[in-house]
Amino acid sequence: MKELKNILKAEAVRPLFKLFRIGLEKESQRITPEGCLAKTDHPKKVASRDIHPYIQTDFSETQMELITPVFDSSEETLRFLGALHDVALRSLDNEERLWPLSMPPILPEDDRDIVIAKLSDQGDVNYRRYLAKVYGKRKQMVSGIHYNFEFSEELLKEMHTLYFSTMSYETFRTEVYLKTSRHYLRYRWLITYLFGASPYAKEGYFIDEAPDEPIRSIRNSHFGYTNRPEIKASFESLTDYVSDIEHLVDNGDLIEAKEFYSSVRLRGADNLDELLEKGVSYIELRNIDLDPFAEYGTTLETLEFLHLFVMTMLWIDETEHSDKLLTDGVMLNDQVSLEHPLTKTALYEEGVWLMNQMTEMAEALNLSDKEKTLINEAKEQLEAPEKTLSARVVLAEEKEVAQNKELGTELGNVYYQRAFERPYQLSGYRQMELSTQIFLFDCIQNGIKVEVLDENDQFLKLTFNGRVEYVKNANMTSKDSYIVPLLMENKTVTKKVLAKAGYRVPLGKEFSSVAAAEARYELFAKKGFVVKPKSTNYGLGISIFKDGATFEDYQKALEIAFKEDSDILVEEFLEGTEYRFFVLDGKTRAVLLRVPANVVGDGVNSVEELVAEKNKDSLRGSNHRAPLELIQLGDLEQLMLKEQGLTISSIPEKEQIVYLRENSNVSTGGDSIDITEEMDESYKKIAESATESLGAKVCGIDLIIPNRKNKGCKNDNSYGIIEGNFNPAMHMHIYPFAGVGQRLTMDVLRLLYPEMTK
Repeated sequence: MKELKNILKAEAVRPLFKLFRIGLEKESQRITPEGCLAKTDHPKKVASRDIHPYIQTDFSETQMELITPVFDSSEETLRFLGALHDVALRSLDNEERLWPLSMPPILPEDDRDIVIAKLSDQGDVNYRRYLAKVYGKRKQMVSGIHYNFEFSEELLKEMHTLYFSTMSYETFRTEVYLKTSRHYLRYRWLITYLFGASPYAKEGYFIDEAPDEPIRSIRNSHFGYTNRPEIKASFESLTDYVSDIEHLVDNGDLIEAKEFYSSVRLRGADNLDELLEKGVSYIELRNIDLDPFAEYGTTLETLEFLHLFVMTMLWIDETEHSDKLLTDGVMLNDQVSLEHPLTKTALYEEGVWLMNQMTEMAEALNLSDKEKTLINEAKEQLEAPEKTLSARVVLAEEKEVAQNKELGTELGNVYYQRAFERPYQLSGYRQMELSTQIFLFDCIQNGIKVEVLDENDQFLKLTFNGRVEYVKNANMTSKDSYIVPLLMENKTVTKKVLAKAGYRVPLGKEFSSVAAAEARYELFAKKGFVVKPKSTNYGLGISIFKDGATFEDYQKALEIAFKEDSDILVEEFLEGTEYRFFVLDGKTRAVLLRVPANVVGDGVNSVEELVAEKNKDSLRGSNHRAPLELIQLGDLEQLMLKEQGLTISSIPEKEQIVYLRENSNVSTGGDSIDITEEMDESYKKIAESATESLGAKVCGIDLIIPNRKNKGCKNDNSYGIIEGNFNPAMHMHIYPFAGVGQRLTMDVLRLLYPEMTK
């Protein structure tokens, strides 16, 4: 294709050239904590491989494959890969890890101990048996990353418009990918030089010939998993490509088209006939080694450089026939693969030329300083081979051996520990609300396709068994009507509905101004009362006075409540202990005792110091990103301290419990204790029937119970309902401060997809 460079520099095209879509496939062997190849089956904690969109196995039963959806940026793709890693590692049996290197761990002497993937499709099993017979099981155990790349449709259509050709859009698109592929195959040696990371092979991989020193990439050399040299296909045209592969299959050189193991595959259809009809819509790059120093096998910088490199492959002019490009590419890539990682490449001059082409493109297209920096860093690695990935592996391996350690085992253990440091969070999505992170984890583990539609608004799209569901905040679903959250958001309406249905609710008044509330102070002054906003969740703006309050404190409580809402409630204080009942689909799934924010004195430290120490607990965080919230020392807390004759500087006596809040919400620093099994069924039934009266499928009902050892009855004073919550937090039930966790996110999934097998 000629004159493409001028088209790419056109004002209408230039910004579009930066747009693309990518997806990743990443393979890893499962290992024991000691670094030995696992002997277990694919983990049963993840959904069946028959239906799982993200977690599969490759050749062997131990070779886990993680598959991301397609995203519009490298960052989004890597984030999802991180999430898949968390799910995979936390789903493994016997504390297994994922081997972080492309070359496998020590392999067993007997081939029979390398177990082919136990798939339900016998055709897939037979294909793997064929591969084992033709190539040997050991070469199949090599792992890597496949980088699936797609130019944006906007770019291709604009280029097609400017190309002044009679060819159809589909044909033009295919020609763009063919040119890119030809150049990638010719110059892929640079990717091997920069990102090759398989200099060694462990015991059991080589049977006959083996390199006698470290090399840049065993995986990308003829020692790796490749077709025989005579297995070739032309990339001159799509017709030639398809015809060559079909001929190889018909001739018995390949059993199926997917056995063609080129570093680039043309993609866009399920079979060759369909590919020929529809044309190429993306390409699969298959020569990326695992980066053992990257927690997820690759880095954002590597992915962004690959994008720049693919752009360059389209940018540079073609000066040689395609057959020569491909032949030279095979030879040069093998040559670079076999070089010692610490030596300067013999292709240094061509590498400088390639880097200059990338720089020229970056300047012409006004690429960012960050992208230009990536190019300059690659230039530095041409000058200093010790900075390349393979060299870093060699140097790190030597250091580990000197300490009688093994690099793959050590790094595998590090990444395993990281995955469990905060098991309630999901890598890649740690800024989302915690219940949503846990819900995302369960979706992925159970093979449900999930798309984050709005990260800030916690809005998800789920797809399972051909059916789509939309979920907000992890438990707001289509199962609740639109009016339900509106009803429960309004505490006055909630009380009226429940009172009308015969439930005990606190008496009180609603006010729309400070003046009106102040005028009624005497109604509440001498008895226990609660001041709270009319329409908020998470315990915001609530003040509780068990024995009445001074007018000054009452005014302060009004000020705090009106900060949260334009209308407030002043209600009677109900004596007893508050419990949160989580009701879903007519059944109480969890009951939580919530202890108000507190510290226990040691006779030495001040309240402020005790709070700071308690907040160090890894279970505590902020903005619902941890199971427990950080304890605050704001106006409400200091008002509570004042009632106890304390300030933040006071030093409580040893074992003295100092409460910082009256309300027991976990969202305001309280402790959570699961008592689902201990709670009497009579109270569960009250919570369930009250939820039904509100018309809700999912509800957090807050009950005040004076003595839970006594039976509860709807028509007496054995309880009081103080709130119904339309979006009740689930993380505090799943990871309580004490007691057994209740996996409510799974209950939500079963509500949406009752056909789920788990």
